[in-house]
Amino acid sequence: MEVSLIGISIYMISQNPNSFPNSLYLGRLSPPPWGSAPPSPPSAVSDPISPNLPPPSTPRRSCSPTSADPPMSWDTPAFSSACPEIPSTVRPASMRSRGEESKWIRSAIRSEAMEVLERGMQGLNQAEVGAGLQVLYDLGELKATVARLVNKYEGMGVKSINAALDMKAMSTTGGGWNPRNALWKRIEECVERLHLVVVAVWHLQRVLSQTRDPVTHVSLLDDVVQDGDAMLSDRVWEALVQAFARQMQSAFAGSISVNSIFTAEYPKMLSTVENLLEWISRDTDVEGVLPAITPEVKRQMVSAIEIFETQYLCQCSKRLIFLVKYVLDESAQGSGPSKLFFLRIVSYIQEEIEKAVQLDRRLSLLVLHEIGMALRQLAPQAENQISTGPEACQVMGPATAAQLKNFTICQHLQEFHTRISSLIREFRLVAADELSPALGAIYEVACNPMTSLFQSMLDRLESCIIQIHDQNFGVLGMGAAVDNNVSPYMEELQKCILHFRTEFLVRMLTPAKTTSGKTETICTRLVRNMASRVLIFFIRHAALVRPLSESGRLRLTRDMAKLELSVSQNLFKVEQLGAPYRALRAFRPLILLETSQLGASPLLQDLPVSIILHHLYTRGPDDLQSPMQRNKFTPLQYSLWMDSQGEDQIWKGVKATLDDYAAKVRVRGGDKEFSPVYPLMLRVGSSLTKNASVAR
Repeated sequence: MEVSLIGISIYMISQNPNSFPNSLYLGRLSPPPWGSAPPSPPSAVSDPISPNLPPPSTPRRSCSPTSADPPMSWDTPAFSSACPEIPSTVRPASMRSRGEESKWIRSAIRSEAMEVLERGMQGLNQAEVGAGLQVLYDLGELKATVARLVNKYEGMGVKSINAALDMKAMSTTGGGWNPRNALWKRIEECVERLHLVVVAVWHLQRVLSQTRDPVTHVSLLDDVVQDGDAMLSDRVWEALVQAFARQMQSAFAGSISVNSIFTAEYPKMLSTVENLLEWISRDTDVEGVLPAITPEVKRQMVSAIEIFETQYLCQCSKRLIFLVKYVLDESAQGSGPSKLFFLRIVSYIQEEIEKAVQLDRRLSLLVLHEIGMALRQLAPQAENQISTGPEACQVMGPATAAQLKNFTICQHLQEFHTRISSLIREFRLVAADELSPALGAIYEVACNPMTSLFQSMLDRLESCIIQIHDQNFGVLGMGAAVDNNVSPYMEELQKCILHFRTEFLVRMLTPAKTTSGKTETICTRLVRNMASRVLIFFIRHAALVRPLSESGRLRLTRDMAKLELSVSQNLFKVEQLGAPYRALRAFRPLILLETSQLGASPLLQDLPVSIILHHLYTRGPDDLQSPMQRNKFTPLQYSLWMDSQGEDQIWKGVKATLDDYAAKVRVRGGDKEFSPVYPLMLRVGSSLTKNASVAR
């Protein structure tokens, strides 16, 4: 039967010529998040996966009708003028009375209006949806028809969710069936259907809110949604979320295959849900109209899959903890864990970060938290594998088996720390907050045995240097001046440095090509610190040598040259040591200057004030005692005291000896003239006081 829209149009236009604007289109749907084109409008025949689906709609709003609109009167002139437009040839021959004819025409108009309405919803055409809604409103059937239509779309969405997770249905698809691929394919299809359902209902709601009664100017949405009722899009969304949550719970508890797939690939599941929410929000983002879903209700669908999130995080933690324990169990049975084992842990962490951390900030924090918890177990377990005791710290003989094992563990822990730090650097504070404590503990475990060993080496080198006080640098004569032999203490110092290099450092220092140019290894840092300490410690005790003759000064400068060469060749390039190297280079020519030249020498700028003051004692009279002599300290005791004090405290000790000297000069009967070093020492020390005042 062909019922022309001309009759419907004449009737509606006669009721309100301004009811319908020119054809307005929302436009094509945006493509799905995975890039394929939107599905073509569904056919008249629906199935559980491919139901007839629509477009978008308006947001929640409380509408209150101001008046009830009576149904259309079939005796109005407008209706009578519309009836002739329906050809008599299409009327049933048995139709005799006007009442029967009216019922038939009403049914025909209703059918035509529904056809126009559903076509408009499928094509997202506001004009067609508005025309159909206006006719149904005038027929007095708007509310009931909209309710049935919303229920229909709601049912189609629920069927799509149920069918997407039906593993039995998927298993009947034929040969080559892959559960994982089949499940994800149906999930993608379901996402497209849900998008179309929600957008269709939103579109219906939107047009209802924009179409008004020509007489009362009340929105048609007010006739459909009463005070306190949920909006159409909210009603459908709530039903879909509830169905989705039920299916997720059912899959979690009753389907091993679906459970395992969603747990193992939870980041993908989360991404799929968030893409659906973003897709709906994007396609219902119209100025002046609320979107189909708000940020508050978006969380509802994400919450439905959190049961798989908990399992995913638990499995992530278990796998990493297993790897940690496996690595260290292997190390307990041999000479230490291999580099490959640590790289496996790094690879797994990188995989988890790439899968999850880049998708969502919240999931990022959760995954990083689990990684951090597992890494916290690595530090104490690695520490249990490290050898301690005398055999781990001896430095006089060749490296022991315990020391070699420690070297291996520390090198692997250090490389592990470097790789993980580099991996998380791009995530900045997000990853740093979660992993920094664990990485700090790992770095500390790697440092501790190396620090102890280096302290033993340094103690040995300092014991060699302190023997400088056993030498006689006050001897006079040309024979001592031309003696080119190395001082005994310096010869022993050189031998120790070479021994440490060949037995320990070559095994601990990582080749430059295997480390980042921006990363200083633990051993490199410890060697640099040890080399700096050796230079400063030597200068300190060389300044304390007393008496110091001219030939003694020459001998001391030769010792300094030997020291510089030995440290640079076997420990660290001295040119890269900064202040300690500049101090050594300044002290060598300084001791050869005449006392009258010292005050104006630029060499003083590169030396600590305490070094200058202590050297000046060697140029003063015997009754000008140094703090070491005044307090009857041994060179070792005085050196330890200096380590615990700052330059200002050392100056106070020096100032006390200068005051004692001044008092002695004033009370003696004959020569009351001060030594030239006295005013010089006062000037040097007062400069330290002035600098401290400026700093404050």
